[in-house]
Amino acid sequence: MTPPELPAIIVEPIVRAALLEDLGRAGDITTDAIVPQDAPPLAATLAARKPGRIAGLGAALTAFRLLDPDVRVEVFRVDGSDVVRGDAIASVTGTMRGVLSAERTALNLLCRLSGIATATYALVAAVRGTRATIACTRKMTPGLRTLEKYAIRVGGGLNHRFGLDDAVLIKDNHIAAVGGIRPAIERARAGVGHLVKIEIEVDTLEQLREVLEVGGADAVLLDNMSPAQMREAVAIAGGRVVLEASGSVTAQTVAEVAATGVDVISSGWLTHSAPALDIGLDFAG
Repeated sequence: MTPPELPAIIVEPIVRAALLEDLGRAGDITTDAIVPQDAPPLAATLAARKPGRIAGLGAALTAFRLLDPDVRVEVFRVDGSDVVRGDAIASVTGTMRGVLSAERTALNLLCRLSGIATATYALVAAVRGTRATIACTRKMTPGLRTLEKYAIRVGGGLNHRFGLDDAVLIKDNHIAAVGGIRPAIERARAGVGHLVKIEIEVDTLEQLREVLEVGGADAVLLDNMSPAQMREAVAIAGGRVVLEASGSVTAQTVAEVAATGVDVISSGWLTHSAPALDIGLDFAG
């Protein structure tokens, strides 16, 4: 099921910042020099150059609306739609200056987010029929986290924690800093409220056994374990904690990981390395 679009109050500041970054101190000096201010309206179509899943259309259209409040928009493929090469996604008709100046920011957002949704859907499809769900990580583009997390959901995946403030994830450096698994879990449990989940990262099955002995963790992240180790971890945990597999997860490896019986498979690749979906803006006439 495609998630609801993000509210405009969340999307607009992100798009506005992207436009301000591109327009700089003097605006679009190329378009302003070439295109007369009274030029007739320009009609253009956002069209797919390659197959994939659309995400971030609302953000892209916001870029046009911010530079031309009177722009007319027609949507043909909403977020969550799967497109093939040549499919029209939406059309925009507005001032020539506004459309041209917003073009690159709109496409940057739409191509980036659609690429994430497309990559996520590929992993989701690869593990269908298993108990595993696909999740992102915190390896996000600074400033675009909210939109990228949304794109993960459009692709059928789930969101991991949004930041450092909404869940506890005890990693190897935390464990080293405080002297072990027990003090890390005990201090975390004492320091957060009853509604905050606690996850801890382990590198070995011995560490997993220690986590289960200490208790207090809701989930365990199996970091860069082999499929054989993951299967053994599933047997050791016996359903007492949520098991998350992470590390070098791609479309080529995810099915084997899912077959081990883990509950969640997280992949930083979805947001730090997924290729952008090729989408262009074609002018009419």
